[in-house]
Amino acid sequence: MHTRVRITLAAACLAALASLSACGGNGTTTDDEPTGTPDTTTSAPADKPGPTPESASLPDMIGKGLQSAQDQAQDAGFYNLTSHDALDRGREQFDDRNWKVCFQTPDPGQHPTNTKVDFASVKLEETCPATDQGTETETAGATMPDFKGKSVKVAREALDPSTSITVNDASGQDRIIVIESNWKVCSQDPAPGTKLQGQPVTLNAVKFEESC
Repeated sequence: MHTRVRITLAAACLAALASLSACGGNGTTTDDEPTGTPDTTTSAPADKPGPTPESASLPDMIGKGLQSAQDQAQDAGFYNLTSHDALDRGREQFDDRNWKVCFQTPDPGQHPTNTKVDFASVKLEETCPATDQGTETETAGATMPDFKGKSVKVAREALDPSTSITVNDASGQDRIIVIESNWKVCSQDPAPGTKLQGQPVTLNAVKFEESC
């Protein structure tokens, strides 16, 4: 019984060796076998410029209601829109239908549609200034700016946030100043040009329709 098993195993081994020899199983490679790792390296694509923004014609919005100006700008393809108070009082345009456009940036003409369009506006009952005053306010640095004629709100925003500010009614009526954009500065302490070193600031103001 054991002799037959040994003969059978020996025959199987001889058959396996013969098969390996016939298939090139001597450790050498055949012509059909790969001889190395294929080169999968690819060149990095060259940098390509981004797409050019679409261009469109921006209409002339001066004299139009602010809401109408914004609607027409969007119809023309411009959606990056903003507005500001052309009288430099720092008022927000909460109801666009109550404001009209005095100036626009950029000027009418062909522009990329991602251009920021800024409408300088006043209320409907007000007269447009000769120039856009909303870009003229000086920010306080090392010296005190001249705030005479500016709104109390604009003056406050121009000063360092840490500044202690007192606002008085210059009319002598001792009124409480609630909406600071409706009040204009008549006098100030320290005086314009004074070196600022953290000292408190006093603003004396009246309503815009009043005389100092």
